[in-house]
Amino acid sequence: MPIARVHRIAASSPDDTTGIEAAIAAGEISPAGILAIFGKTEGNGCVNDFTRGYATQSLTLALARHIGPERAAEVCYVMSGGTEGAMSPHWTVFERVEGDGAAGPALAIGRVHTAALPAEGLGRMMQVDQVAAGVAEAMRQAGIADPGDVHFVQIKCPLLTAQRIGEAKARGATVAVGDTLKSMGLSRGASSLGVAMALGEVKRDALSDEMICRDYAVWSGRASASAGVELTNHEIVVLGRSASWSGPLTIDHAVMADCIDIEPVRAALGRLGLGAPGQLDAAARGRLVALLAKAEASPDGEVRGARHTMLDDSDISSTRHARAYVAGALAGLVGRTSIYVSGGAEHQGPPGGGPVAAIVQR
Repeated sequence: MPIARVHRIAASSPDDTTGIEAAIAAGEISPAGILAIFGKTEGNGCVNDFTRGYATQSLTLALARHIGPERAAEVCYVMSGGTEGAMSPHWTVFERVEGDGAAGPALAIGRVHTAALPAEGLGRMMQVDQVAAGVAEAMRQAGIADPGDVHFVQIKCPLLTAQRIGEAKARGATVAVGDTLKSMGLSRGASSLGVAMALGEVKRDALSDEMICRDYAVWSGRASASAGVELTNHEIVVLGRSASWSGPLTIDHAVMADCIDIEPVRAALGRLGLGAPGQLDAAARGRLVALLAKAEASPDGEVRGARHTMLDDSDISSTRHARAYVAGALAGLVGRTSIYVSGGAEHQGPPGGGPVAAIVQR
């Protein structure tokens, strides 16, 4: 019976694989069982954040020494750039092993690499459909039949560059947007609507090219999408609960209504046995294996009626402000800074809010 293991490992730089290597050498991680690695890297999180590709390359090469290049390429490397504020750079390693652990339902993991997405499909229904199909396949791999048992879907999606736009135009195709930075939001939004469709949160006939990143009343409570220049396809990781998995870990999720709405997260932690009226104590922090979250600057320019200036800063992208702000709010709740907060939450939770998932030891 499959057992999920999750390891949180500090990183001193985007190419620092020493912690993972040490865990492998100590027998704490079996490299053959690694399904995915989520990383927080200290880049800017924008189009030209090459720390994501650097980290992916470094991790791939490190694993290839243990399991060969073909197996290493099968791992989903979901690198999220930007560790603003006190967010600590780190890796979250998701591993599957076989054994007889504590009876389920327990944490279950499925992963999929889609085919490359043509540039003209980004931010359109072509991308929505491709992601929805990928999520369905990842659920099948995880042994999750009921969409209600899915608690987080992490997607690494592509973006547009000047070169990719030029290649599309040379084929006689048009792209959804010519601004490469805006293409990140469109890609995240379309990917998230693909999750919503796969999980039954919205029907396909309610979606269209025209509403993507325009009608924010439609959103997923379990999607997390991060765009990057380092890929042209999608890497999809489904996290949920399944009775066909065993082991010590479980998962739950919450949806923040805005960037300071920590009470739903506190409630999810309580459902997982980590209830606390204030910040988690040391024992509870020891059971919290991973905290995964989305963040964005509220598009109406306000937080609970008070004006914010995140959207007016011409020097620093609003996604960077939002990552730091939400990471700080969540760190105050759980008492640690190694939190995976990804910026840009288009169709991921209500406008200005976002989904959060907690993985804990049962």
